[in-house]
Amino acid sequence: MNHSISTPDYMNVDDLRAMQLKKLQKLVAYEYERVELFRRRCDEKGVKPSDIVTLADISKLPFMKKTDLRDEYPYGLTAAPMKEIVRFHCSSGTTGKPICIPNTMNDIKVWQDATARSLAMYGITDEDVLQVTYGYGLFTGGLGLHYGGEALGCAVLPIGGGNTEKQLMLMRDLGVTAIACTPSYFLRIADVARQMGIDFRRDTKLKHGIFGAEPWTEEMRRKIEEEAGIIAHDIYGLTEISGPGVAAACEHSNGLHVFEDHYYPEIIDPETLEPLPDGEKGELVFTTLDRFGTPMIRYRTRDLTRIHTEKCKCGRTMRVIDRISARSDDMLIIHGVNVFPSQVETGLLRVPEVAPHYQIIVTPTDTLDLLEIKVELKPEIFAEDVTNLEQIRKNTFNAVKNIIGISPKITFLPPQSLPRSEGKIKRVIDNRK
Repeated sequence: MNHSISTPDYMNVDDLRAMQLKKLQKLVAYEYERVELFRRRCDEKGVKPSDIVTLADISKLPFMKKTDLRDEYPYGLTAAPMKEIVRFHCSSGTTGKPICIPNTMNDIKVWQDATARSLAMYGITDEDVLQVTYGYGLFTGGLGLHYGGEALGCAVLPIGGGNTEKQLMLMRDLGVTAIACTPSYFLRIADVARQMGIDFRRDTKLKHGIFGAEPWTEEMRRKIEEEAGIIAHDIYGLTEISGPGVAAACEHSNGLHVFEDHYYPEIIDPETLEPLPDGEKGELVFTTLDRFGTPMIRYRTRDLTRIHTEKCKCGRTMRVIDRISARSDDMLIIHGVNVFPSQVETGLLRVPEVAPHYQIIVTPTDTLDLLEIKVELKPEIFAEDVTNLEQIRKNTFNAVKNIIGISPKITFLPPQSLPRSEGKIKRVIDNRK
C-alpha cells in the first residue's frame, strides 16, 4: 500500500483558486515584512500586501530573477530565521557565486509531496524499485527524487551519477523498475549496455524513466523509448523554485501538470513583461505559495511555454503547460536568426542513420558566423562501408535547415567520439563569447 501523500490534484477549481489567493496573501505579507529587497521594490511600485485582493492582483507585484539570488547571496532573500533552516541547495553553475536556497522543514515536506505526486502520476507505486542516478548533494535532483520515492513507498537505490557498469549491474540484480536521471545520462547508460550485450527488455525489469534537469525533445523521448522499451516521463523543476516535482506529465496531458496548490504559474510576454492569457506562449513565471525559507514571488524562469486552455482527460484540475523544450537563455542568434538547441535536436533525430549524440559549435569568421553540428553516426552505420555518406549528410543538412532556416556544416563522427555526461550535458560551444 502506498504511503500517504496528499491528493489535491482533482480539487474543484473555485476551491483551488480560493486556496491560492489565501496562500498568496499570506506569503506577500510575510515576505514584505522580512525581505528588504522585496519590500523596497513593492514600495517603488506603490503596492502594499493589502492590495492583493484577487489572484489577478499578483501582476502588481515585482518580479524576481536569478541575478537577485546572486546579488543577495547568501542570505539576502532568506525570510525564515536560521533556527528554522534545515537544508541548503545550490545551483550547479560552475562560475562565480552560486544561487543558494535555504529551506525550512516545511519547505522540504512540500517538495517531497510534489515529487511523490509526480511519481504517482506516472503509475509508480510502492511495488517499484527506483534507481536515482541524479547527483546528490547541492544539486536538487538526487535528494528530490529520493525523498519523493520514499514518501510513495518505493524501494529507493540512491546510487547517484557515474560508474555506469555498476549502475547496470545493480539495475539487473535488484530488479530496478524505474530510473531517474538526465536524458543525456540515460543515453550513456544505453551505450554501455549495448557494449556489455545487455538488452533492457530481456535482461532488466525496467519500465519507467523519469527524465529532467535539461531540455529534451519529443524526438529524444521516442528514441529512448525505442531503445529501452520503457515509458519516458518528463519531470520539471528548478532549484530556485524547489527542484524536480514542480510539474509532471500524466498519460493524457501532452504536457506537464503544475502542482498549483504549491506553485502558482503565470505566462508573461518576455519583452513587455505583461501577463498573457492561457493559451498564449511566453515566459513561465512561478510563485512558491508554500515556501517560507526562501520564498520566490513572480520568479522569471526564462523557460518558454504556454498554459493549456483545454481540460485534461485524466480529470486533474491542475493546469497543464507545454513541455519545456526551449529556454530563452539557451537561444543562439546566428545570422540574425533565433536558434534553439532543441530545434537542432529535432532535425537530427529525424535522420535514421545518426545517433542522438551531438554538439553545436558556433565560430566567428570574417563574414558570417559558422554553425557546425558534430553528430555521431550509429554504430551499425559506421561499421558498414558507407557508400551513401554524402546522401546521409545531405539529408541531415536539410532536416536541420528546414527547421532553423540557416545552413549548418554537418560533421559526422565515429561512435563514442563526443564526451558523455553523467549529469547535465554541455551541448553548445559558442566561440563568439
